[in-house]
Amino acid sequence: MTSTNPASARGAALLADPLLNKGTAFSPQERAELGLDGLLPPATESLEEQADRAYKAFLAYDKPLNRHIYLRQLQDTNEVLFYDLLTRHLEEMLPVVYTPTVGEACRRFSQIYRRPRGLFLTYEDRHRFREILRNRPNPEVDVIVVTDGQRILGLGDQGVGGMGIPIGKLSLYTAIGGIHPARTLPILLDAGTDNEQLLTGEHYLGRRQHRVTGDAYDEMIEAFVSAVEAELPGTLLQWEDFATAHARPILGRYQDRLLTFNDDIQGTAAVALGALSTATKVAGTRLTDHRLVVLGAGSAAIGVADMIRTALVEEGLSEQQAADRFWFVDIDGLLVRSRTDLTPEQRVYARDDAEVRQWGGRDLAQVVDEVKPTVLIGLSTAHGAFTEEIVRTMAEACDRPVILPLSNPTSNAEAEPADLARWTDGRALIAAGSPFPPLKVDGREVPVAQANNVYVFPAVGLAVAACRASRVTDRMMVAAARAVGECAVRAGTDGATPLLPPLAGMREAAREIAVAVAEAAVEDGVAPRATEAELRDAISATQWTPRYAS
Repeated sequence: MTSTNPASARGAALLADPLLNKGTAFSPQERAELGLDGLLPPATESLEEQADRAYKAFLAYDKPLNRHIYLRQLQDTNEVLFYDLLTRHLEEMLPVVYTPTVGEACRRFSQIYRRPRGLFLTYEDRHRFREILRNRPNPEVDVIVVTDGQRILGLGDQGVGGMGIPIGKLSLYTAIGGIHPARTLPILLDAGTDNEQLLTGEHYLGRRQHRVTGDAYDEMIEAFVSAVEAELPGTLLQWEDFATAHARPILGRYQDRLLTFNDDIQGTAAVALGALSTATKVAGTRLTDHRLVVLGAGSAAIGVADMIRTALVEEGLSEQQAADRFWFVDIDGLLVRSRTDLTPEQRVYARDDAEVRQWGGRDLAQVVDEVKPTVLIGLSTAHGAFTEEIVRTMAEACDRPVILPLSNPTSNAEAEPADLARWTDGRALIAAGSPFPPLKVDGREVPVAQANNVYVFPAVGLAVAACRASRVTDRMMVAAARAVGECAVRAGTDGATPLLPPLAGMREAAREIAVAVAEAAVEDGVAPRATEAELRDAISATQWTPRYAS
């Protein structure tokens, strides 16, 4: 990406600028005026014709990774065409642009690398971060997505390959939220890698040293934040795929200092709460009626519980009453107060040892048998952990069990939705973290709701850009979650259809979710006062649509 001013480029340089290039859509007059005669085939196509041709080329690739590479190359060649194609086929292409295919793209980043996109900031350059930020392709930025590549999806440390995550996330900020592609910036903080396969790999493109840790790591993060504050004040900074040991401390350190949020902690939580809100309405119950068992106690799982707890308090429970609705199980069993390995965030949900003293065990099966939960959430990356026995035990005591196997990619899911439906005689209300084939219900195919953060973060970006918010508050994220649930209900969810809105209509849903987020920002005093009508107008004006400039 270079410039967005057509007058600044001509000829081959114009065709090399993905933000300005129209390819075969340049008219004969434009070709003559811009020095393009002879540089393009004679035919002149419309954007629709180009998208149809590009879609056929996309379908010609049989492997998802090859389709991902094709779309990335198209993005690097002609961004308007890329985003027009993506928005036309969002439901089909989302798993290719992002999870699960992006995981393989990250794993093989050094092998499939073609063209630069975004910024790579290495530990050794930490004292020059502000200077390097000035090399960004475009001066005005609305959203930054940053990762250090340490905990990519369920694949672990991918080092510099983690750059595929910010690139993919920002593609969805644009395709769904409508953030102009020139106003997005992916960043990879290269602190090294502890992945020995990468360190010894022949073609690895990252820093060939083990990860920086401790005070040195914190110094790098502080240098980065300070550089962003100095160079891009007011820009939304999204933290993505940081290890559990770093994710929450970073968020706690900076969330009151600048406009920032952690998508793994807050975005995942908002989508889970949105699905749970829909399921609650479908089941005809109240949120405060639920008993929740959560498998996994990392930053994402605790983030989900924190957001649901906030919503429970909004509905009248005390903080302690809300926390008491949860039972957490990790690799070492139930979280209880006598355990010495718990973080302060985990300890909020630890159960009293006396409560479970008579239990036969403290693993997931025993906890489900004792608690008889109405909601079962998985963020453990433990494939198949929701066994038939566990699910049937839950379903015996609950008419409409809510089961959310949220780990991704697909290979890490706690259960297959088809199995969950079969084990519960079709009574389970399901949302998964990765895409799964439709279920067969009463002779028809019913899509499985994918609890993808794409329901939330593009709308949050759109909202804060439109309403000029200075912070991202908990109330804003809860508002996003509730709006997701409302969009699903309006789409006709009845228990046999997904708990989340249809992906095909996400650009429209993003506007409604953004309105809810912006209103919450105004109520929290972190955005200028504005009426709902004014916020809607600002959001509509901010949402970019992929169309060629005339």
